[in-house]
Amino acid sequence: MLKHRRSAAVRSILPALLLMSLLLPGCSIPQKHAATPDCAFIDYWPPAENDKRLHLAVKDLIDMKGVVTTAGSEFLAKHSPPARRDAKCLALARASNVSIVGKTNLSELAVGVSGINQYFGTPVNPVSKKRNLIPGGSSSGSAVAVANGTADVSFGTDTVGSVRVPAACCGVLGLKTTFGLIPLDGVYPIAPSYLDTVGPMARDVPHLVHGMELLQRDFTARYQKAGAQRPSAKGIRIGRLYIDGTDPRIDKAIDAALASKGFQVVPMSQDFKTRWLQAENDGKTVATSSAWLYDQQFKDQPEIKTRTRAVVAIGAYQYYTNFRGALTRQARWRRELDQAFKEVDFIALPTLKTLPPHIPLLGGTPAFELLMVGRQNTAAVNFAGNPALALPIPIDDKVVPVTSLQLVGPRLSEAQLINAGRLIESDRR
Repeated sequence: MLKHRRSAAVRSILPALLLMSLLLPGCSIPQKHAATPDCAFIDYWPPAENDKRLHLAVKDLIDMKGVVTTAGSEFLAKHSPPARRDAKCLALARASNVSIVGKTNLSELAVGVSGINQYFGTPVNPVSKKRNLIPGGSSSGSAVAVANGTADVSFGTDTVGSVRVPAACCGVLGLKTTFGLIPLDGVYPIAPSYLDTVGPMARDVPHLVHGMELLQRDFTARYQKAGAQRPSAKGIRIGRLYIDGTDPRIDKAIDAALASKGFQVVPMSQDFKTRWLQAENDGKTVATSSAWLYDQQFKDQPEIKTRTRAVVAIGAYQYYTNFRGALTRQARWRRELDQAFKEVDFIALPTLKTLPPHIPLLGGTPAFELLMVGRQNTAAVNFAGNPALALPIPIDDKVVPVTSLQLVGPRLSEAQLINAGRLIESDRR
């Protein structure tokens, strides 16, 4: 009975939340709280002028000893103590000869797909000087930092696309790792029991490999072995998945990139697409529901932006109506995807259905965030737990020169995925 009342109450406020989202402007203007003019960093520690070490940026969702983990939030920035220890995923980076140059900006509490942040400012997407494009979220600062060269590699987190979406928007590479491969201890939670992952972002394949070496010991050797086993695209089977509502130019760009290297392209069936779309919706349901479970504690804090609170509140509706049903389908989807990889080596589809839009004149709203959620093709991967690579490829557009091809692989196939990305990337040079 209590569950029914809660569900009814949430349904009753959902229209009001959506209306509120249309009326509440966000802010895309860089704020004084940003550590760099492009708002890519919340904390920035510039390296020495002659420092030749690899420069690593870390998303401010990942604990770093002695630094406050803000999660992109004014409230946490002002009221949280500095982290007592590093997150476990930083252990290899600390032991390596790299220079950590700062903590990167993100959507508040990591719940926004656009990458807009009202307090620390929205990271400036360098892809096009003609339009004020969204940087993508939630790992917006991490993508901008590698896109503009401030960092060689950045760490992001990916719950339903938070590495791949900003990589797609900013024209860089982003790797969503296999669920459970990289430890999440010391990483601010969104859906740690079901979806959350940590992964690297970089401008090119060699730096992405280095980024994985900082997260998984001996990864470079695995990558070199994958390259030796598959030195060319010949014989690599790519399952091509076409998603309704995709900009035809993006599909054309992806098909051209695959054909130019001679991959064996196999169209995925309509039945598989139906199952993929169900998993996409289920992944988003689990993500929003889990975000509400973790972040509802902040609902009465005035320093949490109204836009963020509205988005989190929508997760309550998903939790009481769709969350448990989605979880019952997760194991079956994993089996279905495993079965697909008996027929193909990888699956290719757009990371986003459209090119990144410009930031709205009045800034982001929950309605705009929901619009962006509908444009991403990334959640089904998290729902299965598989790895996926977002890779920039050229597109015929006068304003935005790149779009993003997403390659999905079997579990623990990160090295093979990046090797396939290497074969595609060589066409961009």
